[in-house]
Amino acid sequence: MSSGLSVYLLDVAATRALVGSGDDQLLQVVRDSFGDELARDDDYFRYQIERGAPTAYEALRAVVHGGPFSEDKEHAFQYGYAYRRLCELTGSFLPNDSFMPFRGDWLSVVDEGLAALRVTAVSVESFSYSDLPDPLPYTYIPGCGEWTPGQMARALKQFEATKAAGHAPPLEPEVVDAVMQCLGWMRHAESRPGFGVIGFCS
Repeated sequence: MSSGLSVYLLDVAATRALVGSGDDQLLQVVRDSFGDELARDDDYFRYQIERGAPTAYEALRAVVHGGPFSEDKEHAFQYGYAYRRLCELTGSFLPNDSFMPFRGDWLSVVDEGLAALRVTAVSVESFSYSDLPDPLPYTYIPGCGEWTPGQMARALKQFEATKAAGHAPPLEPEVVDAVMQCLGWMRHAESRPGFGVIGFCS
C-alpha cells in the first residue's frame, strides 16, 4: 500500500490560530472554494459517515469552532483532513513529486540521506506523526507535522557547512532528489520571514 506526503508553506502560528477561531466567514470561504472536494470526500468516506462519522463540512466546522468532536476515536481522521483543508486554503502547496506516492519507510530513508549530509535540524518522518493543534483529537491518519522557521534556518546552515567542508557521501539518486526537494522547501520558507512548513502524510 502506498502513501503520499502533501506539504504547505504558510504562517504556522496564524494557521494554528484558525483552530477554535469561530470564524464563520472562513467556513463560508472554504465551502465556496472546496464545495466539490467536500462532496467527493463525503462520497469516499460514505461508509464511515453512515456509521456516525462527521461529514467533511461538519468536521471543518468543529475544527474552526474548537468542537464539539465525536467521542468515537474512529472518527478523528475527519478532523485531521479538515485541518489539512485549512492549510490548503491559506498556504502555498510545495512540490512533492519525490513523496507522491511513496512506499514503506521512505521518509526515514530520506531522513538518513539528510543525516548523511549532516542535516539533522529537520525530519521528514515527523510529517507522519500526529502533531495536530489542540484541541483536535489524536488521529494516526492523516499524520501531521511542521518545520518551524528556526528549524529550517539551522538545517540550511548545516547543509551549507557540509558543502563548505566538501563532504559528499554517496547517496542513491532518488534519495538525492528527495533531499534536494526538502532543501527547496526550506529555501522557499527562507524567502518568507516567519513562514514554516506543515506536512500531511496519508
